Amino acid sequence: MVWPFGACEQHGPHLPLITDTFFAENILIKTLEGLPRKMPIWMMPSQSIGFSPEHQAFPGTLSLSANVLISLVSDVGKQIASMGFKRLVFFNAHGGQIGLLQAVSRQLRIQCPSLAVLPCFLWSGVPGLEKLLPDKEVEEGLHAALAETSLMMHMHSELVRNHSYLESKTSNEEIISPPKGWSLEGASPCAWLTQDLSSSGIIGDASSSNPKLGLALEKALIDHWRSLFISLLESDWPPIMSGESVSSS
Repeated sequence: MVWPFGACEQHGPHLPLITDTFFAENILIKTLEGLPRKMPIWMMPSQSIGFSPEHQAFPGTLSLSANVLISLVSDVGKQIASMGFKRLVFFNAHGGQIGLLQAVSRQLRIQCPSLAVLPCFLWSGVPGLEKLLPDKEVEEGLHAALAETSLMMHMHSELVRNHSYLESKTSNEEIISPPKGWSLEGASPCAWLTQDLSSSGIIGDASSSNPKLGLALEKALIDHWRSLFISLLESDWPPIMSGESVSSS
């Protein structure tokens, strides 16, 4: 079973509040469409409000507390386990809740010994992204910037507005670089708030966004996740405490 996770949060003046949910849901649908029909894998309804306190200074953002999201995921996960499913994949497209989903996955694993839980992030581990995006965008393009804007331009251009703003220099706010060895996200991260980094809500440079890049990003994402789901479904990974054979997702 695969559960898409998004968020309801500002994405600058040009992308919709449902951006993360849209990507999680639609990339997953296209990924699953490319799998062999015999493979036992199902998609749950998307979780469209997540943990987004870093964006709450911007209108439109809705956020669950950490406790509420953990409780919700635990309750639903236990029901999935009781139905006999052996794997639950969190297909998450919102970077601000990666750690939370990893933590609740471990908790759910203890509560449901027969259920393997796999917390995944849409953009993590995708081969070739560093060839499609400038180094600075890979490091600092965290929100509503080149990657997300280009992908939306390709997948649903009608949801992208204020094109004149994107073409202006104001869509590329200079981010104060962290000291050597530290980063906004990554090995030595910071619990940043959006208003610390941006007055527009964009973290990164969206000015050169284009649908051609979006097409390339979409292909890279779908190819990556299709490959991962196939290899998972053809395996007995991960091992589960009960010793039962993993045969469905």
